[in-house]
Amino acid sequence: MTKRLPFRRGVRAGGVSHAGGLRRLKYAPVNLKALNRFPADTEVTPRQLLEARLIKRGPVKILGTGALDRPLTIKAHAFSKTAMAAIEKAGGRAEVIQHAGRAD
Repeated sequence: MTKRLPFRRGVRAGGVSHAGGLRRLKYAPVNLKALNRFPADTEVTPRQLLEARLIKRGPVKILGTGALDRPLTIKAHAFSKTAMAAIEKAGGRAEVIQHAGRAD
């Protein structure tokens, strides 16, 4: 039974925790309500989010928590379905950009 405990915790022998598959890309999440700090009709990029200290690093995913009350053009690596709908409802645009370290 003690030999099976690491396997049950999801850690295989040798300390590998992703269990043989490819590592998933971890996104830096940003909620819609945080984007209200940018002026209307501006383009919001990951660099601007970094400068505003909304993210620390990595690819960005925009989540649909909160409301967006101004039209913005938002460039990010991923969007949730609710975030896409809310951005378009506010009169803005959501543009998906490629992550530099990933070739899809």
